[in-house]
Amino acid sequence: MKVAFVSCVKMKAASERPARDLYVSPWFVMARRFAERNSDRWFILSAAYGLLDPDRVIEPYEKTLSDMPIADRRGWAKLVTKQMDLAGVRGNEAIVLAGINYRRLLNMALLDRFAEVEVPMEGLMLGQQLSWLSKN
Repeated sequence: MKVAFVSCVKMKAASERPARDLYVSPWFVMARRFAERNSDRWFILSAAYGLLDPDRVIEPYEKTLSDMPIADRRGWAKLVTKQMDLAGVRGNEAIVLAGINYRRLLNMALLDRFAEVEVPMEGLMLGQQLSWLSKN
């Protein structure tokens, strides 16, 4: 099984809706489409909710891992790891469409649950990521 993980973004719709539709930035919309086309299952890595099913209805929020102290980011990673176990998230390949703050503390958990962990846009700046997503 191939599972994709897409990080949340700051730009959100103004009212509650399924998580897949809450995040409205061009980057997220393209990353979501990539995840839907290239994986069997996908999740959102949310600073507020942890591992988020795209169909879960949530309200807009203001929270980012970038602003969190390292201890809080470690707690977030533990939460996501527990949520992956509860949801049975594992497989042959993980595709991670997320920045370093979302990946760094999850790396070992992903390597424990997937034979291969791919970060296709690693090292690319935002404009390069948008270009890559538009071609894939």
